[in-house]
Amino acid sequence: MSTPHPTADPAAGAAVKAADRAHVFHSWSAQGLIDPLAVAGAEGSWFWDYDGNRYLDFSSQLVNTNIGHQHPKVVAAIQEQAARLCTFAPGFAVDVRSEAARLIAERTPGDLDKIFFTNGGAEAVENAVRMARLHTGRPKVLSAYRSYHGATAAAINLTGDPRRWPSDTASAGVVHFWAPFLYRSPFHAEDERQECERALRHLEDTIAFEGPATIAAIVLETVPGTAGIMVPPPGYLPGVREICDRHGIVFVLDEVMAGFGRTGRWFAADHFGVVPDLLTFAKGVNSGYVPLGGVAISPEIAATFDERPYPGGLTYSGHPLACASAVATINAMAEEGIVENAARIGEQVLGPGLRALAERHPSVGEVRGLGVFWALELVRDRATREPLVPYAAAGEAMTAFTAACKKNGLWPFVNMNRTHVVPPCTITEEEAKEGLAALDQALTVADGFTA
Repeated sequence: MSTPHPTADPAAGAAVKAADRAHVFHSWSAQGLIDPLAVAGAEGSWFWDYDGNRYLDFSSQLVNTNIGHQHPKVVAAIQEQAARLCTFAPGFAVDVRSEAARLIAERTPGDLDKIFFTNGGAEAVENAVRMARLHTGRPKVLSAYRSYHGATAAAINLTGDPRRWPSDTASAGVVHFWAPFLYRSPFHAEDERQECERALRHLEDTIAFEGPATIAAIVLETVPGTAGIMVPPPGYLPGVREICDRHGIVFVLDEVMAGFGRTGRWFAADHFGVVPDLLTFAKGVNSGYVPLGGVAISPEIAATFDERPYPGGLTYSGHPLACASAVATINAMAEEGIVENAARIGEQVLGPGLRALAERHPSVGEVRGLGVFWALELVRDRATREPLVPYAAAGEAMTAFTAACKKNGLWPFVNMNRTHVVPPCTITEEEAKEGLAALDQALTVADGFTA
């Protein structure tokens, strides 16, 4: 069971939950079938409920609290900014907005030195697609089937996972293709080299049949997040870069989830030596303390709008409170070696620990990841690789596994037949090992559903 926290107040928790159920409409949910946990507080890698139960946050909420909960430097920066200048329209030059843009531009790959601020990741993707279409004068955008890019109009159509289906108009100018995923290869590849070569050939064929001159952009998550944390094989992203250059297609990397230390680098693109034309970010830029996202823009695309107005904007673009939290987050990450900690924890603790779990548990089909960005593919049968639950389906097996995690004080990130191991970048070695021990017990429950 989870360790009790001294601030237990069940009556207060019941009141919070009652108010939630009376008035809050939750995303991605059948409202009458959910039972949200009433949260009393959080700190670092932990949060707790009103019954006094503590949970190790192996989800980083929605893979966004990279710097952990309630980091004192970020909290102080928000408080100080609120006392000085709470909000100001985006058309003005504001010191903290400029500083946030400078710090981000210093860390993005290559020469992506102009920053357009949004309120979150979906809006970043929306604006990146708009920029690409206006820059090229072309209508179509290509994205991968195993992907998630957000829930707004263009972003949800770019998304490949089943959340797209109810909103897919089939008229958004989006064409999907298969990106590499060796464990479930659509190309019948036997190794990473074959998977890379065949995935690039498939992309070339898709472009040829769609018409290169009709395609504005290819949008890829550098390392896909919610869709399964499939690290691309060596050579794939540089290969996409070359294809885009050859056909005049804008290359957009979505780093909303993978950016700002999550993979053990400031941006996941740094692992692969590739520079996109546009890079979207959000989440880890300030750990979601105040909503913030954006697009990092290449000089060539930025120049398109030197004399031509960019037809897009948001009332809260570059909001001072959000930018102050970003400045504090980025500075704290640099000063405290948080990106390096994510890399070390991944290499020395999570990677070896998860592979050891895979050896003990027949329900684990594959372990994959970087930094503090990992996924376990849970299967009924290792030989056939049959998922523990079918694609786009829930099921008793994953429900039981999730309940076992929570019973042992671990809050997991579960999607379809996978559990993702995505704690804050600040997690300590001791905490990571505690999480692995809880995961070990929960996987025993999953093993009971194997063939």
